Amino acid sequence: MSGHIVECTLASKRPRAETNTTPAPSQCPPVTAGRVPRIARLMALALRFEELLRSSAVRDYAGLARLGRVSRARITQVMNLLHLAPDLQEEILFLAPVLKGRDPIHLENLQALIALLDWQSQRREWKEMHGTRR
Repeated sequence: MSGHIVECTLASKRPRAETNTTPAPSQCPPVTAGRVPRIARLMALALRFEELLRSSAVRDYAGLARLGRVSRARITQVMNLLHLAPDLQEEILFLAPVLKGRDPIHLENLQALIALLDWQSQRREWKEMHGTRR
């Protein structure tokens, strides 16, 4: 073995990595007041469940019920929102935030609407229920 000496200089402190990942206030999107209506969250959940079923990540409604720790009947109620006309689904997803009090639309209120197979009939009933113009 040869008698080589290796010298190293170590810094006393390592430079800190940038830990602040929060964007500057000028880059943040504006936050709207209120909360997302429950029916809009359920609609989004139904769309996500449909994606899980189509991708075979979950086998059936029973699997979704086990994952969510709810009954299969509840999963069916949520999934039935997918029987609404696509434009009504979109309208539900983009409902105005609830600023205070109770949500204006409940899943129970939509059950009769969901039972209508004809999308034109659904649209007519929706218009009567909510006074929206198309």
